Amino acid sequence: MDGSPELGRFAEVVARDDFPLDHAALLIGAWDYPERDLAAYRDQLDRMASYAQPEVTRATGGIGRARAISDCLFDRLGFYGNTGDYYDPRNSFLCDVIDRRTGIPISLSVLYLEVSRRVGVLSQGVNFPGHFLVRVAIEDAWLFLDPFNAGRALTPADLETLLRKTTTPDAVLEPSVIAAASKRQIVSRMLVNLAGIYGRNGDLPRSLDVLERLVEAAGARELLAQVTAPVALDRAERGVECELEAAASALAPQA
Repeated sequence: MDGSPELGRFAEVVARDDFPLDHAALLIGAWDYPERDLAAYRDQLDRMASYAQPEVTRATGGIGRARAISDCLFDRLGFYGNTGDYYDPRNSFLCDVIDRRTGIPISLSVLYLEVSRRVGVLSQGVNFPGHFLVRVAIEDAWLFLDPFNAGRALTPADLETLLRKTTTPDAVLEPSVIAAASKRQIVSRMLVNLAGIYGRNGDLPRSLDVLERLVEAAGARELLAQVTAPVALDRAERGVECELEAAASALAPQA
């Protein structure tokens, strides 16, 4: 897909210092659906926000507003974490997440972030190891939510339990683990996940296409030759999935 119009569009969007997260996320997967009207999907996000706004306005306090958004997305609109087919690439395409009402932690988090932004609630992505989360401002603190599990609120003990599940049994919850992720980090992680999914499914060409976009998103163009050449040369010996995990790790943002 080198030089494709879709790659050019993506590169143009993420080249900005403060690019629109919804636009960048909607472009992930656009190479499979060039006929899709991405503006129409942004309009759908607007309508979701309009649907949630009355309940958010009536809610009391930051916790109430966060719950109002969760109720709208996960109870009334029916979005849910796709535990049955977690590695379906469509779980990473925000257009498909909107159409199918299902996704993985990071795509459902982007959905939550974009609706909350539209209704005036401050929320941020959290590059939590192995399971992307959202945090919402509540007075002088942060409320941590898991959009993959219907927006469940997580206590510090819950966060530490999750950390030990996704990393090591003796992991300790540090401030850096629950810090805010930038939009560039969010899009880069979406692409890392997607490259790994394609690699897991044995689709090397699509994985390399995704890595091209990761180079653009991470601002690491100079690493492309270093990453893709060993992948192409060693694939017979190391296996597609291992190659692409290594390639993605080389370009992944440091949360």
